[in-house]
Amino acid sequence: MAPKPDNHSPVVALAGGVGGAKFAAGLQATLPPAALTVIVNTGDDFEHWGLTICPDVDTVLYGLAGVNNPHTGWGRAGETWNVLTETERLGGEDWFRLGDKDLALHLLRNQWLKAGLNLTEGTDRLRRKLDVPSRILPMCNQPVRTLVHTDEGDLPFQDYFVRRRCEPTFRGLTFVGAAKATLTPEVAASLQAASQIIICPSNPYLSVDPILSVPGLRQLIQESDAPVVAVSPIVGGRAVKGPVAKMMREMGHLKHLPLTIVEHYAGLLDGFVLDQQDRAEQSQLPLPALTTDTIMTDLPSKRRLAAEVLQFGHSLPGGNRTANRPRHQNDE
Repeated sequence: MAPKPDNHSPVVALAGGVGGAKFAAGLQATLPPAALTVIVNTGDDFEHWGLTICPDVDTVLYGLAGVNNPHTGWGRAGETWNVLTETERLGGEDWFRLGDKDLALHLLRNQWLKAGLNLTEGTDRLRRKLDVPSRILPMCNQPVRTLVHTDEGDLPFQDYFVRRRCEPTFRGLTFVGAAKATLTPEVAASLQAASQIIICPSNPYLSVDPILSVPGLRQLIQESDAPVVAVSPIVGGRAVKGPVAKMMREMGHLKHLPLTIVEHYAGLLDGFVLDQQDRAEQSQLPLPALTTDTIMTDLPSKRRLAAEVLQFGHSLPGGNRTANRPRHQNDE
């Protein structure tokens, strides 16, 4: 059985995207109430229709509240599209799909931010209103924006990911504003108190690296005595969802993708979880590994994977990771 930490020794997950939200939902369903804290990527955030849009924060929020669209993994279940349809009819931009329920949340958050709440406070208010027992923490309160370098030039993240559907060839990333970001007291305290730290099966480059770019956050993970485990977003050499495998190949990583991810997180990990379809890759890994079924199709499969990862992390000695620096640093 999975360990049951008390509420003062939370499990901390780093998450972004649909894969991260699915795994976070499994953790929440497995752990005692309030034992989970999720630190979420905000590098995807942008301004649209005059509103601050926080795609990853909202995907995690909706997933943990059980109100997400089960078919897409993002957005709201039972959504309607009256505002978007009318906006399109009037000649407005409709490439980024905001449903009516989603828009209501954005309007309220924008009101709170203008009234003086920071993003952490606004997110906590939203998760309480949606009865989410887990803490959801934006990686920082200052704007950090992911800029994607491609063969067609530099593209803001949402232009690359949504408008262009990741079609341009990936060359690299810059996290604009990261050097000026400040580690929040809430994020720092959660990492310092963590009984386990888990990097969800999120895109290492687009979802996790922005979190690690916040000054001081990577160091807190490196110095933690808690075991740190990452779950691979790769299954059988492919990404379950999103462009991570495409990006890795465009960077020249044509094989041994699990090993590439482990090397990318060098200096942070005590253990790694890979899918059973990649079992042959386990012998290449320089650290303890768990091979299991990482596909999450429903809540039982999310809970099963979460329980296995928690048990695996519980078996590892924390603070025993190497001091090697990661191969990729993005601190701007």
